Amino acid sequence: MNTTSAFIAITGKPNVGKSSLLNRILGQKLAAVSSKPQTTRTRIMGVYTKNELQLVFLDTPGLHRPRNRLGDFMVKTVADCISGVDACIMVAEPYDRLNESEEQLIAQYRRDKMPVVLAINKIDTVKDKEKLLEVIAEFTGRYDFDAVVPISAKTGEGVDELLEEIKKYAFESPHFFDDDVLTDMPEKAIVAEIIREKFLLNMQREVPHGLAVSVEKMLERGDGGITDIEAIIYCEKQSHKPIIIGKSGSMLKKVGSQARHDIEEFLQCRVNLQCWVKVKEDWRNKQGLLRSFGFESE
Repeated sequence: MNTTSAFIAITGKPNVGKSSLLNRILGQKLAAVSSKPQTTRTRIMGVYTKNELQLVFLDTPGLHRPRNRLGDFMVKTVADCISGVDACIMVAEPYDRLNESEEQLIAQYRRDKMPVVLAINKIDTVKDKEKLLEVIAEFTGRYDFDAVVPISAKTGEGVDELLEEIKKYAFESPHFFDDDVLTDMPEKAIVAEIIREKFLLNMQREVPHGLAVSVEKMLERGDGGITDIEAIIYCEKQSHKPIIIGKSGSMLKKVGSQARHDIEEFLQCRVNLQCWVKVKEDWRNKQGLLRSFGFESE
């Protein structure tokens, strides 16, 4: 049997549903999802394998104007991913005009002569189909997309059609990963993403964007029935610490309970999750701290 493979970058401005699309394709949550922009900070890889076909998806951070060193890292991650793949999916919303970030992405597609499929997401929210056609016309007027597929990552509508388009970029080659591999991310990294997502979902304003999660311990007990996990939640300011903990520990307990549920589903075992909060002043601008949290620059 001849096997085929392709590397595909999922790109777009912040908060258009890139991570939701990856999770939908894989049928399992790998990437943090929230309504807040810049939820994804680094490259998250998901592997879709079906019979002889293997598609390796790279979920990239939303392209934006960086405000700190972490932002610089995220923008570089997007550029590096686009340059190293066989094709891109550009995820866009059905009711907005192109913004500066999307213009930058299109400029890079042109520089790299990149084949791109335009996925107009969130069509489940569209009532006026004429507006959708106007948005499609504006995007296709700026770049020669190989295909345009309206989708809803939330409901799954159009995602199979999108996959059919993406399969066209697969070329004859051995699979790069074993057929049962879902990601190259260590389990600790996925657990940290789950915990960080719960803070994003439960907290308002800037505080959750100043958080980093480090899983310090992840150890299966001798009988294999329970995994003990210890995580440290780092924040940027001393004034943020009591907000993260909440009155009488209420926020930390709420987030811990929600995260434990998803972690147990992911690990398929019971979990004892313990979280602590520490302050690392202005960590998003400190190279050493960024490196220790896994934001490595090449």
